Amino acid sequence: MNESTSLSTNVSSRREFIKTTGRVAAASALAGMALPLVHAAGNETLQVALIGCGGRGTGAAANAMNVKEVPVKLVAMVDVFHDKLNASYEGLSNKYAKQVDVPPERRFIGFDGYQHAMDCLKPGDIAIFTTPLAFRWVHFKYAIEKGLNVFMEKPLTADGPTSRRMLDLAKQASAKNLKVGVGLMCRHHRPLQELAKRAQDGQLGEIILMRGYRMAPSGLANCFVERWPGNPSELLWQISVFHSFIWASGGLFNDFYIHHIDHLCMIKNAWPVKAQALGGRHYRKTQGGKLLVDQNFDSYSVEYTFEDGTKMYMDGRNEIGCNEIYSSYVHGSKAMAIAASYGDYGKNTSIHSGQNPTNKNAIWTSNVSREEQDPYDNEWNDLVNAIRNDKPYNEVPRGIAASVTSSLGRMAAHTGQEVTYDEMLNHPEEYAPGCDKYTMDSPPPVRSNADGVYPIPMPGILKHSEYAINAA
Repeated sequence: MNESTSLSTNVSSRREFIKTTGRVAAASALAGMALPLVHAAGNETLQVALIGCGGRGTGAAANAMNVKEVPVKLVAMVDVFHDKLNASYEGLSNKYAKQVDVPPERRFIGFDGYQHAMDCLKPGDIAIFTTPLAFRWVHFKYAIEKGLNVFMEKPLTADGPTSRRMLDLAKQASAKNLKVGVGLMCRHHRPLQELAKRAQDGQLGEIILMRGYRMAPSGLANCFVERWPGNPSELLWQISVFHSFIWASGGLFNDFYIHHIDHLCMIKNAWPVKAQALGGRHYRKTQGGKLLVDQNFDSYSVEYTFEDGTKMYMDGRNEIGCNEIYSSYVHGSKAMAIAASYGDYGKNTSIHSGQNPTNKNAIWTSNVSREEQDPYDNEWNDLVNAIRNDKPYNEVPRGIAASVTSSLGRMAAHTGQEVTYDEMLNHPEEYAPGCDKYTMDSPPPVRSNADGVYPIPMPGILKHSEYAINAA
């Protein structure tokens, strides 16, 4: 934000952050030589605990059990909702009967269940974190104490304090030689990896512009919600519709747009230094006239700027009936590339002469074996390979950078200010303080007023905060 913001004297800078990322990788490499190994040797079975049994958690557990290099078995599960845990257990048991060993005594309900689930593992096993992001640091801290490898879903953070906390925990994980994967699967999509290599080898020339679009009506049900119905508790209800609340997901901007942001930054091999943006909410009621009370905008347009002046645009829209675009592009001085033809990633990537891609001017198109076409399986194969062969592996610093970059764009739109990467990383507001002490009876971190309405962004009025944190 252009105007000065009060920050701690122990601030982090983007340059220091990137240097620290390098130190974490170096520490991981040294740890492999100096510390006891915590990995699956030979064909030793890797046990897995699933913490967060929603759709993405269930999918991550399935990807884990698809690994061929070493046997993987699911032995513990936890959620705050019985129905989600039961549905996940039934689905996974039906498909992976021989790999699911989770009797009732190893199925836990409650906010402290993560401890019980991880207590079922031995050092070197894997904990899967797929709860709302506010709890990521809580679970990561305990996994490090237990000597567990980790797979955690994106985004990792939504605010500055937890971003800095997670970076510190990443150092601790590398110092203990733990392997940590982050669910930014585009980084493991072989066509995108090849495109990034070609771009960095100069085949596109100087990158001058990147564009990402997720303009589709997907996710409307969980992003735009009516007032709390009174049951379950307000905290549990907010968790059940986590896309609606910034504290739980970073809002739809972080959760939906982080993949394009991340893979474009991978191709550029850099993170932006600042962003300016616009966005708004066109409809605050359902078609039936009921008030919607979530914290999201329905449209965003963010201009990111890199240190060398390169621009990256990320446009998002969640409105039914509008033109749908779900793709990403990279423009260079010699050629341009299609990074994602449709979705968070496409089947292929391609490079084209000129700036208008057609089949006729394609210079190169990716070609990947069938075995490596699924990036969700690839990220698990890469993680398990690192565990089994004791390779340095810690994706948290990069995952934090992607999360901070997403939050940077979101905050620029929500405040109407230009925001720098350093300001986002060092912003003092924590959106779910004390979440490590939540119980089933705890109040939520953001409260509604008497009409059931939650505080929302007010660009130009709230210039340094995304919403009135202490509003009743």
